[in-house]
Amino acid sequence: MATENPTLSNGFITKYSDIFIAVAIVTIVIMMIIPLPTALLDLLICVNITLALVIVMVTIYNVEALDFSVFPSLLLVTTLFRLALNISATRLILLNGYAGDVIMAFGNFVVGGNALVGFIIFVILIIIQFIVITKGAERVAEVSARFTLDAMPGKQMAIDADLNQGAITDVEASKRRLKIQQEADFYGAMDGASKFVKGDAIAAIIIIIINITGGFVIGMLTRNMTALQALQSYTLLTVGEGLVSQIPALMISTATGILVTRSASSKGNLGLDVALQLFNRSRIFYIVSGVLLFLAIVPGMPGIPLGALSVLCFIAARRLKGSEKAVEEVPEQKKAEKAKADATKPENIVNLLQVDPMELEIGYSLIPLVDTGQGGDLLERIVMIRRQCALELGLVVPTIRIRDNIQIKPNNYIIKLKGIETARGELMLDHYLAMNSGTVFEEVPGIETTEPAFGLPALWIAEDQREQAELNGYTVVDAVSVLATHLTEVIKMHAAEILGRQETQNLLDNLKKTNPALVDEVVPEVLVVGEVQKVLANLLAERVSIRDMETILEVLSDYGRATKDTDILTEYVRHALARQISQQYVQNNVLPCITLDPGLENHIAGAVQRTEHGSYVSLDPDAMQRLLASLNAELPKLTNMGYEPIVLTSPAVRTYFRQLVERSVQGLVVLSHAEIEQTVELQILGTVRI
Repeated sequence: MATENPTLSNGFITKYSDIFIAVAIVTIVIMMIIPLPTALLDLLICVNITLALVIVMVTIYNVEALDFSVFPSLLLVTTLFRLALNISATRLILLNGYAGDVIMAFGNFVVGGNALVGFIIFVILIIIQFIVITKGAERVAEVSARFTLDAMPGKQMAIDADLNQGAITDVEASKRRLKIQQEADFYGAMDGASKFVKGDAIAAIIIIIINITGGFVIGMLTRNMTALQALQSYTLLTVGEGLVSQIPALMISTATGILVTRSASSKGNLGLDVALQLFNRSRIFYIVSGVLLFLAIVPGMPGIPLGALSVLCFIAARRLKGSEKAVEEVPEQKKAEKAKADATKPENIVNLLQVDPMELEIGYSLIPLVDTGQGGDLLERIVMIRRQCALELGLVVPTIRIRDNIQIKPNNYIIKLKGIETARGELMLDHYLAMNSGTVFEEVPGIETTEPAFGLPALWIAEDQREQAELNGYTVVDAVSVLATHLTEVIKMHAAEILGRQETQNLLDNLKKTNPALVDEVVPEVLVVGEVQKVLANLLAERVSIRDMETILEVLSDYGRATKDTDILTEYVRHALARQISQQYVQNNVLPCITLDPGLENHIAGAVQRTEHGSYVSLDPDAMQRLLASLNAELPKLTNMGYEPIVLTSPAVRTYFRQLVERSVQGLVVLSHAEIEQTVELQILGTVRI
C-alpha cells in the first residue's frame, strides 16, 4: 500500500500537486500545436531524460509494487509528453533543418556524426525496447492481473478466517481487504498501461521513417541540397532526435518491467533483494572462479581480464564463506542463551489462566474443512453463524478458536465453552448425512449414525447416493453443514452462558451511540451492569432475542426502581416483547398449546418461597411426580402433530413452573397469557393436572 511521505505531507509540491499536473497536461497539448524555440526544446528534452531517470530510481528503491501505484497514470502522461517532443522536434527539423543543441549533440557525438551508425543504434534500441523489454513486461502484467483477480476470493476468505480466529483486528482486516483491492486495480491498470509503451515504440519507428523521407524531399526541393547532402543532414538529425526520445523511453520501459516483476516476497528494495539472493552461496562463486580460471589458460583467450575476474570471484567466495559461518553460529548461540535464560527465569503462569469463550477442536481427518486451499469453507460458515446469531438472538458470539487435536478420533470434533466440553460429534468427509423427516417411502443403504444437533437417527451415504436419497424423501446435507448446524444449536442452547458482563457492557455501549439518555438513566442509576446481564441471560436461556435493547432498557427503567428481583424484571420485559415472542411460535395466527389446570396454578403459587435473594418454588415430591407424569402424558398431543411443545400459563406462575420442569423436560417452551397478542387464536390441545 502506498505510504505518505512525511517530508512532503505539508510541502509546496503536495499542496499544489493537482495544479501542477493539470498545467503539465495542458502544456503537453500546447506543445503539439505551437512551434517551440530550440532553447526551450533543449530544456524539455533534458526534463524528459531527468523524469525517466527519476522513475527508474523510484522503481528500484520501492519495496513493493503498490508503493508506486500511480505508475500506470504517470506512464500515460510521460508517453504523451514524449510524443509531444517528437512532434515539436520533427517540426523544427523539417522547417529549419536544426532542432537544438541536444539533438545535434546526440547526432554528432553519440554516433560520431555517422547517420548509418546512428540509424543502426536506433534500430537496436527499438528492438531491445519493443521485442525484449516491452513484450516481456506486457506479458507479466497480463498474467499478474489475471492471477491477482483469481486469487482475490481466496485472500478474502483467508482474511475472514484470521479475523474469525482473533488473529487480526477489524481495522487490520479492513486494511488487508483494501490492499487486496488496490493490488487488483494496480495490476489491471498495468495490463492496460503496458500497451502505451508498446504503442510508443511503434510510433517511434513510424516517426523516424517519416522524418527521413520528409527531410530528404524537403532538402532537395526547398533547400537545393543534393540527394546525398539531404540524406546525410536530415538522417543525422532524425537519428539524433530518435535517440533522444528512445533512451528515456527505454528507461521507462525498464522501470515498467522492474515494477511488474517484483515478487510479493521481496524483503526490501531491488538492490537489497539482489544482494540477498545473488550473493547468498559461496559455493557458486567458487565454481565460477574455477571456470574463469580454466578459460584464462585456454590458448587464444584473453587471460588477463579472465584471470582478474577469477581472482575477484574467489575473493568474493571467501568472504561469503566467512559470512555463512557467522550466520550459522549466531542463531545457535542465541538459541543456547535463550534456553539458559528460560531455564533460570520463573515460568509465566498467568498466560495459562486464559480461557477461550468458545473452542472447536477437530480431529486431523477434519482439517480439510478449515483449509481453504482444499476447498474447506468452515471458517466462512462460522462467520455466517455469528452473523445469524446476532440477527436472531441479538448476541455477539465471541471469537471461536479452532484447533486440531490428535488425541481425539480423526473424524471427531469437540465444542467447548470456557474450556469445558459441551458437545461432540463425528463426521465422515466425502459423505452426506441423510435424515428421515417422515417422508421417506424407500430406504437407502448407509452407515447408521445420529444427527448430533437434535439427536435424530440418520445415515451416512456416499456422494453417488445423494440424488437417489433425495428422490426417496430423505433430507440430505453435507458434512460441514452438519457441524455448522450443531455449532449453531450449541450457541443458542448456551447463549445465556456466553453473555457475560463485558458482552453486556458492549451491548450497552452500542445502544448508547443512538440513545445515550436511556442508557444513562438505567445504568448505573437504576441497575448495575450485572443485574442487566442477568435479565438478558434469562431471556436468552429461553431463546428470546435481546436485539431490541431499547425496549428492554425502557422496561427496566420503568420497573427497576420498584424491584431488584431479576426474575420478576425478566417477566416484565417478556410482557413488553409480546409481539416478538408471539411471532416466534405462532403459525397462521394460531398457537397450538396445552394449559395448566387452575388448581395446579394455585398449588404452584402457594409453594413459592420469597427471600431477600429472590424467589423459588418448592413442591413436595409426590406432587412433583404427579405433575411430571401429567405433563409427559399431555405433550405428545402436540409433538405427534408436529407442533412445538408449548405450555401456556398465567403470568404469575410462568417462571416458577418453568423452574420446576426445565431439567426434566428438555426443549419445553413455557409462555404466559401476557406474552400472547390478543389477535392470536389459542388452540388448546390438553391440560396438565395433578
